[in-house]
Amino acid sequence: MTQHTAMRIGEIAAATGVSVRLLRYYEEQGLLSPDRTPTGQRLYRTEDVATVGRIRRLLAAGLGTRTIRTILGCACGGTGDVEPCLDPLLLEEVSRLDDELARLAEHRSALTGLLEDKVHRR
Repeated sequence: MTQHTAMRIGEIAAATGVSVRLLRYYEEQGLLSPDRTPTGQRLYRTEDVATVGRIRRLLAAGLGTRTIRTILGCACGGTGDVEPCLDPLLLEEVSRLDDELARLAEHRSALTGLLEDKVHRR
């Protein structure tokens, strides 16, 4: 890596709008792998700005860091946030969300029933 393409953690935080603390968390989760100076300071590549944006979009879609790590590690030739070869993984996530929504709907219905019972007992 050449020095002129490197960004320190404060610079990438400013460029992405993501806190330094969150950038460190992304590194802990294996989502970012900055180089280090001899004194241990993180040096990010300019392309890491786009990677942080991608991470943020994937998190906003409800994906966990383990799944995002898989997505970031895959290079099948696509141009979007998720490679076409990962469609089965995303379909699995959609199915998981559908199950969760069904469970939440059941809970909501049960709670509504409890409230209705309370109203009818008055």
